[in-house]
Amino acid sequence: MADSSYLSTVSAEDAASFGFTRDEMYTVNLAGTVNPYDRHLFLRHKSYTDWASRVEEDGLPNLLSSALKSRKNDIPVKTLLTVIDGSESDGDVLIFPEMIKYKGLTDSDVDGFVEDVLVNGKAWTSGAQETFSGSYIFVCAHGNRDKRCGVCGPALIQKLNEEIELRGLKDQVFVSACSHIGGHKYAGNLIIFSPDSEGKITGNWYGYVTPDDVPELLEQQIAKGEIIERLWRGQMGASTEGGEPKLPNGTEAKKNEKHEETTAQNTTENAGGCCQGANGFTCCMTASAEPSDKNRSEEPRDLPEKTGTCKLTSWIESWEQRDILTAAAVVGAVATVAMAYSYYRRSG
Repeated sequence: MADSSYLSTVSAEDAASFGFTRDEMYTVNLAGTVNPYDRHLFLRHKSYTDWASRVEEDGLPNLLSSALKSRKNDIPVKTLLTVIDGSESDGDVLIFPEMIKYKGLTDSDVDGFVEDVLVNGKAWTSGAQETFSGSYIFVCAHGNRDKRCGVCGPALIQKLNEEIELRGLKDQVFVSACSHIGGHKYAGNLIIFSPDSEGKITGNWYGYVTPDDVPELLEQQIAKGEIIERLWRGQMGASTEGGEPKLPNGTEAKKNEKHEETTAQNTTENAGGCCQGANGFTCCMTASAEPSDKNRSEEPRDLPEKTGTCKLTSWIESWEQRDILTAAAVVGAVATVAMAYSYYRRSG
C-alpha cells in the first residue's frame, strides 16, 4: 500500500477517492495503452499550478500545437507535444529521442521552428541548439485537468526528488511536472526518458505508479534500462504486430487474465463487430442479443453439431416408433375383421 504521508496535503476523502488506494487502481491491463509515435516535444510553459484545464490551448502551447497539426503531413515522423513546468525557463523546448534543447521559443518563432527542425530536420536558424544528457522523468500533475493527476502527481514528484537526492543522482536524473498525457484513470502517470540496456534513448510510459514504486523505477528502469512490466503502458517507437503490445525485448506483454475474460465476455454478448479503439481499448457496436443467442454463444463450439445430430436421431426414433404403432394397429384391425368373418361363416 502506498505511503499515505505523501498525501498529507490533501483531505482524507480526496486521498481515498483520487489517490493511490482508489478502487480503480490495477483494474486495467496497461500494456498497449500508448499509441505508436516516434518523437516527443516538451514545451516549458508557466508553473504547472497555474495551468488552465486545456493548457494546450493557451498562448504559446496553442500556437505550437496548431502548427504541428497544420504541418502534420509534412513532418516525417509522428510527433507528440506535451507541456511541462516552465517556472524556471519558460519557452524552452526539449526534443526526444534526439536529446536536443532550444531555449526561449516565442510566439513569433513557432512557424520557423517547425519548418527548420521538425519538417526539414535541420538546426533552428533563429535559436542555439544544445544537446543534453541524463534521464528525465515527466510526471502528470495537471490538477486542473483531472483530480487524480492533481493528487497523485505532486506526491510522486516529492518522492522522486527525495530518492534522487538520497542516491546522489541530482545531476543525472531530472524530474518535471507535465500536462495530461492520456489515461487519467491510470494516475499516477509518468514517462521516463533514459538509455535502455543497449544505450538507446527510450521513452517508457508508466501508470498506476505509487510512491512505493519509485525506488524500483530508479533502480531498474533508469539504472539498468529494464522495464517494470506490471506498470508499463508502452514506449515511444514501440513495435506492435497484429495489434498486440510488444515489450522492448520483442516478446508480447503478459495479459491481465481477468481483463481479458471480461473483454471476451463483452464481445460474445454483443452482436455487432468490434474494432481497436484509441489507447488500446476495444470498442464494439452494441447490438443487443436475445437471451437465447447469449446462451448459444456460451455453448462449446462443437455443441451445435452434436445438437443437430441428436435432433436427427430423435426424429428418426420418433418416426420409427410411430411407424411400429401404426403397423400394429393395422395388424390388429385385420385380425379383428378376420375373426368376425370366421364367426359369421360358422354361424351361417
